[in-house]
Amino acid sequence: MRLLQLSDPHLLAVSDGLVRQRPALAQLRQGIDSALAELGAPPDLLLISGDLCHDESWGGYVRLRELLEPLHWPVALLPGNHDHPQLLRAALGRAAWLAPRLLEFSDVNLLLLDSHRPGCVGGWLGERQLAWIARQLIDRGDRPLLVAVHHPPLAIGDPGFDAIALHDGEALLELLRPVPGLQAVLFGHVHQHWQAPLPGRTAQLPPALLLGCPSTLCGFGPVQPCPLGRPDDPGGRLLELRPGQPLRQRLLRWPPAAP
Repeated sequence: MRLLQLSDPHLLAVSDGLVRQRPALAQLRQGIDSALAELGAPPDLLLISGDLCHDESWGGYVRLRELLEPLHWPVALLPGNHDHPQLLRAALGRAAWLAPRLLEFSDVNLLLLDSHRPGCVGGWLGERQLAWIARQLIDRGDRPLLVAVHHPPLAIGDPGFDAIALHDGEALLELLRPVPGLQAVLFGHVHQHWQAPLPGRTAQLPPALLLGCPSTLCGFGPVQPCPLGRPDDPGGRLLELRPGQPLRQRLLRWPPAAP
């Protein structure tokens, strides 16, 4: 299975709207086209991990739907702090899988989480969702599992982002640490590449990664050096999972779209 993760497009109701002096919709389109050119074939799944609509407007989600529909790709979407979950569901609920949800494919499971909390920049899962997550993890065994959430579940070393990370991130990681098949926890929000092993994982279990994704709009930071030497460029991440093999993943970067 090949999963393409894009994140934080920050779309607006108007198709030519600018966010941070960049055309948000054109940037996302450029990201999809650039990733497809590099991959050579469509991914098995496109994951866009939050902050889909900067102005939280109906028009912004319609722009996203109009962009995605002609692709005919399976799509999974997470809400971020810059989102309106009800409008997202109304506009794209039939066109994409939305968090919270467990997706079960032939070779891998993908757990989509909703860390949006109205009126908050930081992320929250809440007791009900944590209890739901615990139920989804029962008897998963060593079947490969990816978990996707918008907010980072722990501090990444940036004071600004660390103050608005996932409020109950440690509770989430406590649930995930003993899961044998866990391969990675994917997140957005930070607009940069970030990578670390899951802390506290016992040596008896296969390692699992925490992976922050760049934004299709613009870069922040970086806390860690960009492996491609392009921290300011838009980007994404490709993840490849094969039965009986370790997770393979690589960072993608491309030039910004013209204003």
